[in-house]
Amino acid sequence: MRRIPFRILLLYIILGAVTGSLIGEFAGWILPEGVVKEFFTRSVVPGFDPVQLNLIIITLTLGFTFKLNISGLFGIIIAVYILKWYR
Repeated sequence: MRRIPFRILLLYIILGAVTGSLIGEFAGWILPEGVVKEFFTRSVVPGFDPVQLNLIIITLTLGFTFKLNISGLFGIIIAVYILKWYR
């Protein structure tokens, strides 16, 4: 069994998360109000708020947030499965 390079695995995880999240957001637009819509559109947003670093000459603003919903998680699982299937 061949090892999968970390860059390729990370690329598939990111693409799966983005694709799944887009599908979840689209489902949120077309689904009527209710439990199913709430299930697909509820998300977790880990990260940290922007922090400013003033170096007198330049000011840097650093921050990171990542929004992941259940569709994004399904997208990651499917993308990794496809990667394993092709390799």
